[in-house]
Amino acid sequence: MPLVMVIRDMLKLVDNAREAKRALYEGKVLLDGKAQKDYKLPVGIFDVISVPSSNQQYRMLKDEKGMFYLSLLETGDVRKLARIENKTIISGKKQQLNLSDGSNKLAEGEFKVGDSLVLSLPDKSIEDRIGFEIGNLAMVVGGKHSGQTGKIKEIITVKSSQPNRVIISGDKEFETIQDYVYMIGKDQPVIKLGAVR
Repeated sequence: MPLVMVIRDMLKLVDNAREAKRALYEGKVLLDGKAQKDYKLPVGIFDVISVPSSNQQYRMLKDEKGMFYLSLLETGDVRKLARIENKTIISGKKQQLNLSDGSNKLAEGEFKVGDSLVLSLPDKSIEDRIGFEIGNLAMVVGGKHSGQTGKIKEIITVKSSQPNRVIISGDKEFETIQDYVYMIGKDQPVIKLGAVR
């Protein structure tokens, strides 16, 4: 969702795109702790929107209908999650992790596609890794189970071009595709998900 729509339609801080551009230019709205000038910048799942003037912070989440919504967070330091979409080895045999929020991180250690990184804000340094593995806590962000959380019970690797399947055990047991699964913790979510809308 473009940043201008978040400011105008969700936060209702401005009435039109021109005012949204001005608010961004003046640093009145921050994305992941940083001022952004590009009003078309996409805002995605787990991104953090801050309004310094009112000392309020929100996390972008998806509800059961797959619709984006802003969840109000407590004041203070917040962290964000980003999923590893793919990784490449660059010169010097360094490992580059390409993340779901469009950023890249150079990292050493054992990282897998599907893992989530816990990032500090605003510098986005890696604080922790949550493995895409059985027993860990996941949130579903698409499909008919969007917005639900539970522990991974089974990961079904599909040999064809079809996506891998994941069985998640929560209030009820259900199956979804790997693309919809974000790791959010081991026993408890490592980030504050905020109030449910």
